[in-house]
Amino acid sequence: MPNTDSKRKMPDDLKRCVRFHGHICPGLVYGYRVAKEAIKLMKLKRAVDEEVVAVCENDSCAVDALQVLLGTAAGKGNLIIKDFGKNAYTVLNRTKRQAYRFSRKTRYNYKSKDKSTFDRLETVVAAGTASENERRKLKRLKMNDLLARPFEEIFTTTEVSFNEPLYAPLAPSEPCAVCGEMTMAAKMVKLSDGRKACIPCSQERVSREA
Repeated sequence: MPNTDSKRKMPDDLKRCVRFHGHICPGLVYGYRVAKEAIKLMKLKRAVDEEVVAVCENDSCAVDALQVLLGTAAGKGNLIIKDFGKNAYTVLNRTKRQAYRFSRKTRYNYKSKDKSTFDRLETVVAAGTASENERRKLKRLKMNDLLARPFEEIFTTTEVSFNEPLYAPLAPSEPCAVCGEMTMAAKMVKLSDGRKACIPCSQERVSREA
């Protein structure tokens, strides 16, 4: 699906998100729209380290667009997932000590000519009886809607208190007393005999002793 609509060329930055994610879908477009709005509001540049932080209240496809455009990643510690199942995202700018929360506030909004088609497609997809072509068509309708509408129609934007997240912790690694595998010292658990073990080994020991 090279374009979301035959009359609309896909923007280059959205193409980058698609290449990273592997395909285009409504969830990715949500993240794309949020990232673009956050960049505009706070004049953000893509994070090299942890200067930008994204707190995502779901683990959906949207997260990947935030990673690409904002430079947030679990490995850097500036991507935080709180899987509440909510289409909501908070983006923080450490340099300016600013933070905005973006939360989806509406369902899809179709023109009258598309509504009956959308309703039919949603019904068959939900029932598990849709063909592959019908599933693709429903996704295309959703993506076109998300890209065409003003951001403020889709999301509520709220400037929130800047509660700065901790930077990613750094700690030396030590061998687990049970399995011998190197483990971040700060994540190890002290056993009843005073030795330190990795979390899986400590849990197995507790299970055996129960």
